[in-house]
Amino acid sequence: MVRSDASVSLRVSEVFYSLQGESTRVGLPTVFIRLTGCPLRCTWCDTTYAFSGGEHLTLSVILDRVASFACTTVCVTGGEPLAQPNCLPLLSALCDEGFSVSLETSGALDIGSVDPRVARIVDLKAPDSGESEKNRWENIDLLLPTDEIKIVLASRADFDWAVAASLQHQLFSRCPVLFSPVWDTLPPAQLAEWIIDNRLPVRFQLQMHKHLWGNERSR
Repeated sequence: MVRSDASVSLRVSEVFYSLQGESTRVGLPTVFIRLTGCPLRCTWCDTTYAFSGGEHLTLSVILDRVASFACTTVCVTGGEPLAQPNCLPLLSALCDEGFSVSLETSGALDIGSVDPRVARIVDLKAPDSGESEKNRWENIDLLLPTDEIKIVLASRADFDWAVAASLQHQLFSRCPVLFSPVWDTLPPAQLAEWIIDNRLPVRFQLQMHKHLWGNERSR
C-alpha cells in the first residue's frame, strides 16, 4: 500500500489549516500542503520562501498531519507541486483517504497524469509575470469541467492578453475561468470594470486571505 511506503517522500514547506482564499472554493476551511520548489520566477510571486528549504516527509506522515485537522477539503500547492514527481501519488493517496482535493499548478508542467478525482487549478501566466513563455498550451485539451483556469493580471496589457488567449483556446467553454488582480499592483475595481465592459463570462477573483491577513504566510 502506497500510504505506508517509506520510499515515497516529498519536500514540504508547510502543512497548515486556513480558509481557501482563491478559486471557486474560496472561503472553505482547507488544509494546505505547500510543496517546496518551483522552476518559475514570476515577478509577483508571494511564496518565494517555498523555492527552497522545507523538510522531507514520507507520504504517511503527510497524510497523518492532514488528518489531524479534521477537515475534508485539501489543497496541494507550492511553489510548483508538479515539479516533484511524488506529488502524483500524494494526490491519489489523498483522494483514496476520502478528501476533496484541489491542485494549484502553474500550467507550465504536464497535468495529464494527475488523478482525475483532483480539481486542477491551472494558473496561466500573463506577460507581466515574466513567465508567459512557459505556458504549456497542450494542457488546455486535457481540461475537464471540474478544473479551473486562473489568470493573474498586473496591467491592461495582461488583461487584453488574457481575453485573447481565452478566446483563441475556447477556455470559456471548457471550465471556469478566473481573472485575479495582482495584489497592490492592479486596482481590483479597475479589473472589475474591464470585465463588465467586455461582458466576459469569467469569475472576478480577489485573494481573500490577503484582505483578511495581508501578506502573512499562513493562518
